[in-house]
Amino acid sequence: MKILWFLPTHGDGQYLGSSIGGRAVTFPYLKQIAQAVDQLGYYGALLPTGANCEDAWITASSLISSTERMKFLVALRPGLTSPSVAARMSSTLDRLSNGRLLINVVTGGDPVELGGDGLHLSHQDRYQLTDEFLHIYRKLLEGEEVTFKSNFFDFKESKLTFPPTQKPYPPIYIGGSSEAAIDVTAKHIDVFLTWGEPPQKVAEKITKVKEAAKKTGRTVRFGIRLHVIVRETEEEAWKAAENLIKHIRDEDIEAAQKIFSRFDSVGQKRMSVLHNGSKKSLEVSPNLWAGVGLVRGGAGTALVGSPEVVAERIKEYEQLGIESFILSGYPHLEEAYRFAELVFPLLNVKNTEHPNHSKHQWVSPFGGIAAR
Repeated sequence: MKILWFLPTHGDGQYLGSSIGGRAVTFPYLKQIAQAVDQLGYYGALLPTGANCEDAWITASSLISSTERMKFLVALRPGLTSPSVAARMSSTLDRLSNGRLLINVVTGGDPVELGGDGLHLSHQDRYQLTDEFLHIYRKLLEGEEVTFKSNFFDFKESKLTFPPTQKPYPPIYIGGSSEAAIDVTAKHIDVFLTWGEPPQKVAEKITKVKEAAKKTGRTVRFGIRLHVIVRETEEEAWKAAENLIKHIRDEDIEAAQKIFSRFDSVGQKRMSVLHNGSKKSLEVSPNLWAGVGLVRGGAGTALVGSPEVVAERIKEYEQLGIESFILSGYPHLEEAYRFAELVFPLLNVKNTEHPNHSKHQWVSPFGGIAAR
């Protein structure tokens, strides 16, 4: 099992949908979170992308020298970046980080935001462009010379001078729920991501992706994107969930849902259906809470409960075939510690031991020491 955390380059705080308890996302703060991720033993961290986020590539690059082993899951935006330029960027960041780059392919789901970046394509056309983008991108990173012409691209004898550290290239992730996303996954993707839906829905999606990949002779791995609200007791956890949204007003929910309704993202529509724009009945599956999605786009569900219960729910997803868990909590610095300290011991987590933590190395005592 690989557990990744999240770098909140769009903002952080104590409460959702409110400036109360808000926290400025500065480089020192992001550095604190990244170093916590690195030292606590998370496999890596996802960096979000979009008009309301700090640039993921620049942020990841700036944090290389402040970390040692964590991987950076960074977004590629087909249609906003040339595949040859993206290949050079990927190779450079992979080499300079000593093989710590993961690629997250994001086609985008908000026509307004995409238009602001000069991209005016339908959902289906964006995925066609993504298919061709990844065809070129992968071949360049594999060391091939590429000549390719289509409605979207025209490349002649394109080459990549410096190869990436990871072979054949940094692992490629994608999130999506549409048939078009599954088709692209079957051809090009290493890890398919789903947002946190009830286990039965996730199982159905995994089956569809496996069947599509089988037709192309490929094997795909699976991951899930979730928030977590874990406390020592169930009662404390559910109280924390309610507290997280206590400043959200009905008009805030209505305004957010109006924006989300214009998205052509199938995944966003599936998130919105879980709560239907209401604070009532937010537990959509045992310990799966849809409150985050009331005002937040994208991943809108959280696992809520005690360490034992949250670990059990994670294992249920693992049994479906999920091996990568991309998690987050508010505020992200404190919750990174809380989750690692309370839940890691209950899971079979990859890379939890920091390379400098030798079994024979003396470390300071954990917790306080009684005065004497």
